[in-house]
Amino acid sequence: MSDNYYPVIDKESTANMLKALMICRKLKPTDIQEYLGLSCVQTVYRWMEGVNIPSTDHLYALCNLFGVRLDDILKGTNTHIKKKPDNELLFYQKLRLASFYLRLNNKQ
Repeated sequence: MSDNYYPVIDKESTANMLKALMICRKLKPTDIQEYLGLSCVQTVYRWMEGVNIPSTDHLYALCNLFGVRLDDILKGTNTHIKKKPDNELLFYQKLRLASFYLRLNNKQ
């Protein structure tokens, strides 16, 4: 790793999160297209495939639609952060998942 290393957005992980959020909300790509006023549904498919990521404005709107925070959608390459022990990491993953479902249920 070079001294100039900095984290970047992981398009594939972000795409997986978008797909999961869409499944939880029972939304189709055309629903997202309509909500954002996009002229072409292919834009949403490109996000879902990890080819592109939504613009800042679209991410903001998607956060409001899904009722989540920006860092719940965007996933990055944080490999420069010291890795936590597996049992501690599992605990935080479960805590984050429980928090997500609580927020999701409160919005419905």
